[in-house]
Amino acid sequence: MEHIDISEIVQYGEKHVGETVKVKGWVRTSRDSKTMAFLALNDGTSLKHLQIVIDKARFSSEELAPCLRNGVSVMAEGVVVPALAAGSGYELNAESLSLIGDCPSDYPLQKKYHSLEFLRTVPHLRVRTNTFNAMLRVRSKVSFALHRFFQERGYTYIHTPIITGSDCEGAGEIFRVTTNGYEDAKTAADEAEYIARDFFRRKAGLTVSGQLEGEVAAMAMGKIYTFGPTFRAENSNTPRHAAEFWQIEPEVAFAKLPDIIKIAESMIKYVIAAVLEECSDEVDFFEKAFEKGLRAKLQSVVSSDFAVLDYTDAIEILKKADEKFAYPVEWGLDLQTEHERYLTEKVLGKPVFVTNYPKKIKSFYMKQNADGKTVAATDLLVPGVGEIIGCSEREADYDKLLSAMTERGMNLEDYKGYMELRKYGTVPHSGFGLGLERILMYVTGIGNIRDVQLYSRTAGDLMA
Repeated sequence: MEHIDISEIVQYGEKHVGETVKVKGWVRTSRDSKTMAFLALNDGTSLKHLQIVIDKARFSSEELAPCLRNGVSVMAEGVVVPALAAGSGYELNAESLSLIGDCPSDYPLQKKYHSLEFLRTVPHLRVRTNTFNAMLRVRSKVSFALHRFFQERGYTYIHTPIITGSDCEGAGEIFRVTTNGYEDAKTAADEAEYIARDFFRRKAGLTVSGQLEGEVAAMAMGKIYTFGPTFRAENSNTPRHAAEFWQIEPEVAFAKLPDIIKIAESMIKYVIAAVLEECSDEVDFFEKAFEKGLRAKLQSVVSSDFAVLDYTDAIEILKKADEKFAYPVEWGLDLQTEHERYLTEKVLGKPVFVTNYPKKIKSFYMKQNADGKTVAATDLLVPGVGEIIGCSEREADYDKLLSAMTERGMNLEDYKGYMELRKYGTVPHSGFGLGLERILMYVTGIGNIRDVQLYSRTAGDLMA
């Protein structure tokens, strides 16, 4: 007899009542009494565990004892029956039970609840907790929903390079990619010789964004999106920043800023609606464990129109706020998380697109507005997290793009192909980047980016 997934019994137990089935999984918890024992078994296919009911008279102590320890993997065969406790679904009356993989008493996950800080010290085991079981399931559904959103709307999925010779943001926060060793650095006469010895014969790094290559594809394919890992060597220890993270980045030819704002809003609502529909158990879990009112918050986002607020107006609102901010509020300064959350949580009570930022605090590729001071850029701010999307209309004018890059002292040779897009059939075009981990934090209520990744990569942390 082949074993079946535990999710099959959890979801469709009624049709299996009276059947003899075989299941395999890991013991999450166990209870032992004089005549009966109970195992909470989970195989990863469901957030909910399957209770295995054991009549101890049917088993020898030698058979049973090894199977009652937390962390062991077992195979159980028996009859599916309605659970005795009303509303508890279905359980399995065990007829046979065997150990697959033993687990000693020093297994770190002995308690029912562990802090997220502790779980970061055992990333290879934390996936066995309810929190990470639920998070990884939601992460999978969100990723698929993002693909589905763009595929249903005629976008082409483009795989952009991870290794690149350019820095999309122009901030220099890139990880170097090199085959040179320490001895090369010692023996090279100068930097030119050192680079000449390297694999690509030029400086290379891990990409901070697939945008520049995505724009190339959009100039031929019209509507594209990229989805993959990106890397930023930013020495930041905030709960929202990681050195490695996933981004989805659409680029849309002929779209101006209002057009891309509509696309971004539609995408966010689509994804959140998918989570509510397809991850209901997980939302209930996160509401109980992490954020009271989570479901209502998500439903409100799906049903409400997002606000649009000019950066200049946002600054005036913040200046007049009866609130003491840790960071200064002045026109020309970037908004900090505390400012973003004040606007979304205390002023508007819903997500907001803040538009037309000062050009000095934004990237070189953003379209310069007619006022000469601002760019056609927007950030989507949401309650509880702050910014989750950075969005802009791209500068389509060759001379203006050249001027912006020259002002920043950028190496124009690294961007020759990108600049030529503005020479050969240029069109208005726009795009945005959504950090997958940011949207996951929003829909789960988990407050630290390190806890919505299988393995987090932050400054000083490369735990395997």
